[in-house]
Amino acid sequence: MYNGGMAGLTYWSPNVNIFRDPRWGRGQETPGEDPVLAGKYAANYVRGLQSPTGIRLKVAACCKHYTAYDLDNWNGVDRYHFNARVSKQDLADTYDVPFKSCVVEGKVASVMCSYNQVNGKPTCADPDLLKGTIRGQWGLSGYIVSDCDSVGVMYDTQHFTATPEESAAAAIKAGLDLDCGPFLAIHTDLAVRRGLLAEADVDLALANTITIQMRLGMFDGEPSAQPYGNLGPRDVCTPAHQQLALEAARQGIVLLKNSGSLPLSTARHRTVAVIGPNSDVTVTMIGNYAGVACGYTSPLQGISRYARTIHQAGCSDVACDTNNLFGAAEVAAHEADATVLVMGLDQSIEAEFRDRVGLLLPGRQQELVSRVARASRGPTVLVLMSGGPIDVSFAKNDPRVSAIIWAGYPGQAGGTAIADVLFGTTNPGGKLPMTWYPQDYVAKVPMTNMGMRPSRGYPGRTYRFYKGPIVFPFGHGLSYTSFKHSLALAPTDLSVLLDTNLFATKNYSTLSSNAIRVKHAKCDSLSSLFHIDVENTGNMDGTHTLLVFSTPPAGQKWSPNKQLIGFHRVHVIAGSKQRVKINIHACKHLSVVDEFGIRRIPMGSHSLQIGDLKHSISLQANLEGIKV
Repeated sequence: MYNGGMAGLTYWSPNVNIFRDPRWGRGQETPGEDPVLAGKYAANYVRGLQSPTGIRLKVAACCKHYTAYDLDNWNGVDRYHFNARVSKQDLADTYDVPFKSCVVEGKVASVMCSYNQVNGKPTCADPDLLKGTIRGQWGLSGYIVSDCDSVGVMYDTQHFTATPEESAAAAIKAGLDLDCGPFLAIHTDLAVRRGLLAEADVDLALANTITIQMRLGMFDGEPSAQPYGNLGPRDVCTPAHQQLALEAARQGIVLLKNSGSLPLSTARHRTVAVIGPNSDVTVTMIGNYAGVACGYTSPLQGISRYARTIHQAGCSDVACDTNNLFGAAEVAAHEADATVLVMGLDQSIEAEFRDRVGLLLPGRQQELVSRVARASRGPTVLVLMSGGPIDVSFAKNDPRVSAIIWAGYPGQAGGTAIADVLFGTTNPGGKLPMTWYPQDYVAKVPMTNMGMRPSRGYPGRTYRFYKGPIVFPFGHGLSYTSFKHSLALAPTDLSVLLDTNLFATKNYSTLSSNAIRVKHAKCDSLSSLFHIDVENTGNMDGTHTLLVFSTPPAGQKWSPNKQLIGFHRVHVIAGSKQRVKINIHACKHLSVVDEFGIRRIPMGSHSLQIGDLKHSISLQANLEGIKV
């Protein structure tokens, strides 16, 4: 597209905000609720987009929206007016983790600051966040850009400054290099002439943006002479790319419930009733912020490749305001050998600037599912399309709904992937990247409360801190086969060497609560290699994602209950086993953040959950060979 003069080379992606609240309309853009998962996703996404050769970039990625941005428009509060009150602990422990990973590990070319304020300051005018953290502590080599018109929002909506020139000056002096919108172009000149801003500040911002243009080769002559100058329209929608879209959809599908009716059989289930407002959709499958699809396969089209189908929408759209089409859907279910209901959400329910009010299926969708399940002659399978979690407790607890699948927004090949999973051509291996909460959870939790940890009357957020009832847990996902884990190599203790240059004997505050500051430890030497054998004990080949969690020693009042520290996806042929090697690093994986935002390694026994196995590793401080 760039070579043809139809696009630029700076991509404002990925969105790596933490999916903190299940109602958030943009949760669909993110990698989920866990900071370690989001951080790994962020770094790999950025490396993939940028494909660096030396300092040369293929395209420039951008990690957004920094920071603590995960409310769009809820209960009269919108992102332009919202002041996110965030503790130092939650900022360091949760909200900033993916952005640090973007910059430090991914070497991202840019970071976007968000519309909201954090602790009373607009993020795009906070020197501690921009110059201090992104550029200073993390060492960004690139530019910082505002979300669109957010410098204008600071002045017009948040009334952060008395004049537009002061907003322009505050943003640039804080470390902003580029404005998405006209605000800086209009007001910066006057800010300089009035002495609010030095010309040297403008030069620095210019240097940060032009440097990325140089690294993209924009000053190196015609695109045709560039390393990627040969790419053109013939390289779009190639068979390989379309296959990748299909494979991504297959890998992203999560099997939430299966009472044994899946996979369906082409011999026994020759006629399938395909019902629901999302049963024959196309554009819904690509979610938001998507390009132009090469071509779509809807769920109905996908299932039609395996069986004769009887199609009934049941609802005219996902709002499902009336039940006047339910009767025809019930008749179809009664006539068919199996019934597949494709329900859920779309951008009319969850989207940018549209947070959800609740977690239930919209309108009368639940009634349609229950009525069709009662009428169905064969097994009834519920397929959900959505970005956020849905409280489908009714279906989970209904024996007539024999299986539930979450497809997310699966992209252009979604219908093929869904059908492949339904009929067992693909063995599902996806895991939920967020907790699925019951509807009554959101009644207790205002979206505006940014606290991760529970407090009086407040249940806390995400699997790391919330311990109440759930519909499906983070990391949940079933398979058509079964897997068994065994530990082949599992160290039981690790000596934490302290850096004697940083750790003076008078500095025993580092051992606060028997937890050593990460920056006082010799982190390079603090890792343990684990070997885990994953055996496929079923009769179908399958892909398994091994999840590893750690729980710090008891008594660390500021610690999460448990946290994901690693994951590894492995394909295992039926009846065979594969060895997975996971390196557990004390500073990265066994550390926690105290109430002052300082990362520490608790000494003592850490509990590891490796798949369904439990293991303990004991950490002991060691100063110049003397155990502390």
